Amino acid sequence: MSTERMQRKRQFGHRARLALTPAQIGLMDDQAHAARTMWNCLHDWWTMLPRDKRSLAAADVAIRQARKDIDWLGVLPAQAAQAVLKTYFQAWRNCWDGRADAPNFKARLRTVMSVDIPQGRDLNITRVRRRWGMVNIPRIGRVRFPWTKDLPVGKHTDSGNRITGARLVKDALGWHIAFRVQALETAPETHQGPEVGIDAGVNLPLALSDGNHRGHGRPPRLPDGAADRDKWLNPQEKTKLLGLERRAAQRKQHRKHGEKTSRRLQHTYDQIKQLRAKATRRAVDWQHKTTTTIARQYGTVVVEALTITNMVKSAKGTIEEPGRKVAQKSGLNRSISQEAWGRTVTMLAYKTARNGGALHKVPAPGTSLRCSACGFTTPGSREDQATFMCKNPDCGWSGNADWNAARNLLHLYRMGHALIPAAGRAVVRRPRGVKPATAR
Repeated sequence: MSTERMQRKRQFGHRARLALTPAQIGLMDDQAHAARTMWNCLHDWWTMLPRDKRSLAAADVAIRQARKDIDWLGVLPAQAAQAVLKTYFQAWRNCWDGRADAPNFKARLRTVMSVDIPQGRDLNITRVRRRWGMVNIPRIGRVRFPWTKDLPVGKHTDSGNRITGARLVKDALGWHIAFRVQALETAPETHQGPEVGIDAGVNLPLALSDGNHRGHGRPPRLPDGAADRDKWLNPQEKTKLLGLERRAAQRKQHRKHGEKTSRRLQHTYDQIKQLRAKATRRAVDWQHKTTTTIARQYGTVVVEALTITNMVKSAKGTIEEPGRKVAQKSGLNRSISQEAWGRTVTMLAYKTARNGGALHKVPAPGTSLRCSACGFTTPGSREDQATFMCKNPDCGWSGNADWNAARNLLHLYRMGHALIPAAGRAVVRRPRGVKPATAR
């Protein structure tokens, strides 16, 4: 096999926080508000015109004229305005293809502030120190960012390795830049590691079928059984967050209905967002490190096909048929959402592929109630959330409930029950001559 055939292009993103001055922060905020206003003006222009007059060329002429007529829209670079136009038209294509809803108006307080830099040559990235790099942002200037990953700049830039663009995004922790990187790498060899089944849970974040479980080192539940919403914060940060929430509740009591939020209350909300964003960043960091270790160690990873949106539905019910244990179900829903199982599976999917492995999904029903030793489902085996004890008189196996489910997942895969996405749905692939897994 030739070297060209063994090479393949990989596209990924790299995010870094920008070290901005107060003046630069103001300029970037102005650009983000101008980009949001450009979207709203384009949306109004599109919805008011007849269908036979809507076209990409006409929209391009409209936004160029808007940047000339409205002075403060000129703070947005021309390339960023073209990126807004392309993003808006792509949103309509996604709607027409049935992949998303129709684009709508972007409100000021409910929209993520962002600006797109579509061309990588405008960035002019250089590494100035061992841990710091510099990037050029149009109409902002040179800005420093932490150098935590080797980027294709300088002599490493060619047709296969380059930065194609970037996007500036603002969250509770400040402005960040997300580079779009295209790299040319050698296709990995087939991973010869062992097979493993992984069950995602609340008490045990990731239970592996071989017993090498992965936890995040923090107690996931309080002693009284209530969900710990702030398990990624240390005790001092939890105390500060509790004080900020009480302060926000007190200041909110003095605000009349429909009255604008005061600056003090908004400042308190911003402090709460910063702590929440810090907890989310720590959780994502743990997920990245854990999934990277699993992808390097195992060649085949088996997970269950979960519909998480159905699992976190409210248990309130209706007036005619009210729900039961609504508060307990609400706490469980928060714990499931905080664990972010879908994000973990997404990370495992592309990381196993990069290491030459594969990720497979198997049907979820019955995996937590079936005994992994004898294969039978007996009533009363799942006495509580954490322990599984088989009630079969001939078995009597007991162990962690998530570990039992992980062993069942791996057994289903070996029996040929992997799900294959086909025609928008999942079908079961079972080898010829193999019966469904009921008993061992």
